[in-house]
Amino acid sequence: MKDYMAPMEGVTNFVYRRAYHRFYHPMDKYFTPFISAKPKKNLSFQEICEVSPERNEGMYVVPQILTCNAEDFIRTAQLLKEDYGHEEVNLNLGCPSGTVTAKGKGAGFLAEPQKLDAFLDEIFSKLDMKISIKTRIGTHYEEDWDYLLAIYEKYPIHELIIHPRIQTDMYRGVPRLGAYEKAVSRLKMPLCYNGNLFSTADYKRITQRFPDTDCFMYGRGLITNPGLVSEIRDGVQPGKAVLCQFHDCLLEEYKELLSGERNVLFRMKELWSYMAVSFTNYEKYAKKIKKSQHLSDYQAAVSSLFAEQELAD
Repeated sequence: MKDYMAPMEGVTNFVYRRAYHRFYHPMDKYFTPFISAKPKKNLSFQEICEVSPERNEGMYVVPQILTCNAEDFIRTAQLLKEDYGHEEVNLNLGCPSGTVTAKGKGAGFLAEPQKLDAFLDEIFSKLDMKISIKTRIGTHYEEDWDYLLAIYEKYPIHELIIHPRIQTDMYRGVPRLGAYEKAVSRLKMPLCYNGNLFSTADYKRITQRFPDTDCFMYGRGLITNPGLVSEIRDGVQPGKAVLCQFHDCLLEEYKELLSGERNVLFRMKELWSYMAVSFTNYEKYAKKIKKSQHLSDYQAAVSSLFAEQELAD
C-alpha cells in the first residue's frame, strides 16, 4: 500500500511536511502546493523552498504544476529536473477554485478536452521524466468522464490520482464512486484514490469496494487528524501528546521563518480551522483561537484546549 499527502495551498508547505514526517507515519510521496507555470518565470523564493532537496530531506517530494500552456509546463518541469533533481512532476487538473478555473486551469482545463489532448501530447512527447496527473472527473457533468478517460488512456501517465467529483461539486456531497469504478475497470495505468478519507472506516469502505486499489492520497482528512495514516497503517492513534509536539514544532518553525506575529497566527489559525474538530467540546476553544490577536493569547487558548479536552474517537 502507498500513502500520499495531497497538495493543499497554504497548508501542506515544506514546514508542515517536515513536521509531519518527523512525528507521524511517513508518506510514500508528498506533493507540493501548485507552482503556477508562466512564460520566462523563475521560481520564487517560496517555490524554491518547496522544491529544494535541502528543505525536504528524507522525503520523496513531487512538485505540482498548474498551467494550461504546454510550453510553460515543459519549461517548468525541465527547470525542476535540472536545477533541483526532480524526476517526477504532477499536473494539477483538480483545483476547483473559481479564480483558477476561470483561467482554464486546474479542473477548468477539463472543460476543453481537445485542448487538453493536444497539451498532453506535447508534454509527453517532449519530456523525459515521470508525469503524474491529479484530476477530477469533469467540470459540470459526470458524463464528461468518458471523454476524459479516452484521452488519459492514450498517454504513458506515470500515475493518475483521481478525485471523483466534478469541479462544481467543490468538496460538497460524497465522491462519485461509480466514476472511479469506471476508471478502475478501463485504465491500465497505476491509479490513486483521493477524496473524503477522514477516518479508518472511510479507508476500509474504499478498500472493500476497490480491493485492487493500493494507493491513497489524503488531504483534508489528514490535516484534520494528522494521525490518520498512523491509525490506518499502525493500528494505533498517536495521541494528544504527539499532536501537541507536532503543533509546537510547527509553531516554532513559523516563528523563525515568518516576520511578525500576524503572519504566524495566520498560518496556525488555518490549521486549527481543520484540527479543532478532532477534540471533544472544541467550540469555545476554537473561537478563542480564531479571535486571538497576539501569540500569547493564541498559545493560552491552545494550551487550554490540550489540557482540558481529549481527542475525539
